[in-house]
Amino acid sequence: MAVGIAATPSENSANYKGRITWFVVLSCMVASTGGIIFGYDIGISGGVISMEPFLKKFFPDVYTKMTQVTEISNYCKFDSQLLTSFTSSLYIAGLIASFFASPVTRTYGRRPSIIVGGIAFLIGSALGGAATNIYVLILGRVLLGVGVGFANQSVPLYLSEMAPAKYRGSFNIAFQLCVGIGVLSASLLNYGVLKIKGGWGWRISLAMAAAPATFLTVGALFLPETANSLIQHGNDHQKAKQILQLVRGTTDVQAELDDLIKASDKSKAVKHPFKQIIKRKYRPQLVMSIAIPFFQQVTGINVISFYAPILFQTIGLGASASLMSAVVTGAVGTSATFLALLIVDKVGRRAMFSFGGIIMFVSQMFIGGIMAAKLGDQGVLSKGYGLLVLVLICIYVAGFSLSWGPLGWLVPSEIFPLEIRSAAQSITVAVGLIFTFIIAQTFLVMLCHFKSGIFFFFGVWVVIMTGFVYLLLPETRNLPIESMEKIWRDHWFWKRFVCDEQDYEKGET
Repeated sequence: MAVGIAATPSENSANYKGRITWFVVLSCMVASTGGIIFGYDIGISGGVISMEPFLKKFFPDVYTKMTQVTEISNYCKFDSQLLTSFTSSLYIAGLIASFFASPVTRTYGRRPSIIVGGIAFLIGSALGGAATNIYVLILGRVLLGVGVGFANQSVPLYLSEMAPAKYRGSFNIAFQLCVGIGVLSASLLNYGVLKIKGGWGWRISLAMAAAPATFLTVGALFLPETANSLIQHGNDHQKAKQILQLVRGTTDVQAELDDLIKASDKSKAVKHPFKQIIKRKYRPQLVMSIAIPFFQQVTGINVISFYAPILFQTIGLGASASLMSAVVTGAVGTSATFLALLIVDKVGRRAMFSFGGIIMFVSQMFIGGIMAAKLGDQGVLSKGYGLLVLVLICIYVAGFSLSWGPLGWLVPSEIFPLEIRSAAQSITVAVGLIFTFIIAQTFLVMLCHFKSGIFFFFGVWVVIMTGFVYLLLPETRNLPIESMEKIWRDHWFWKRFVCDEQDYEKGET
């Protein structure tokens, strides 16, 4: 029994004309800055919560356990619900914001959502940098979450709709590449401000989030709306045609325009997309909109992203060495994501998911084994074993950055038909943020109780998700976004849902 198909371009896609133009490259570069904002926040929060002046000011109980209590387990020094609330409050706010972002994106377009996200992030970064108490600090985090909710909902859609079908994977992975750049930039800044005398370096770390937010907000004012969105909410076919001609670098765009108009007409018949997506014929998209972001979070990557400096301190590295180790892992992740950008439209999504899953599983098993055998509750890893764990974490990060990191954003953004696209993307973002929140809120408790077993826990999930992709996710490489329905009709499992529903609807008419 075949477990997947390789999608081939439809007849319409073969007639699509155009090339990669500087206009579309620059537009996508500006939009991708939304990824830098998201990545910067992930990297910055993990760094500042390992800084002693920050902990002393906002989380004195954690600071006391870290510096004065010696009999506590290595795995439990940072166990504090208030501390995890600082990290996770952003994601619950992003979850709520993503549902407000859906009607904005559908009704007014992708560009307004990007602008709203940038403004919210600007205000949040200002509050974070100026915070004098825990309440202002967390309010800043909540506003950052609003920015993340809007940007993560709209930017991947914008990239997928702007990009030529043959290069959609590479363009969309630019978002994850920017997430990696954001994480790396935050780690470098955290390492630099740690040296500032007076203990106020954390303020620079939090406030500098305004830099990418400003670039995104100002840049988005000059972005063109996508042709898909113009047709969907404005019915301006002539303007959509002009945008297509501009971004494709050719006047011969009628075939693509006809497909967009056809998809839009179908979309406008749907008044309640959240009700529509639960219909049987959209079952594959609904399952993927939930499963892919869920699996992306239970790879365990946020254990590394949020708490890398804390994790490295747990295995015995000092604060400065821990932040530098986070810089190293950030550089590895960014490099691997850039490699993914180059190969995704040649190798395909399924092969990259499988390869990355194997790398992550093997490295997690080795990390868990070394920490179980050599660290213990009160011990310290030798320099050699500490370096080996760092290398293994880098291998793990590389595996994620070649697979679930970029593809977790790419695949959902390209498989949804226009009539449910905004709603489905909101579900994808919401599910991702729900489980990001849960993991951020519970990880330090899990680390305290599971100890080294935390790596085996996430390793089991990696096996499950790799099998899921192998069995149930068809290949989407090179298939136009408005012709994606074909992959579900031809899939050994999903065709029973899609085809049965279509047969039923034909019988009704």
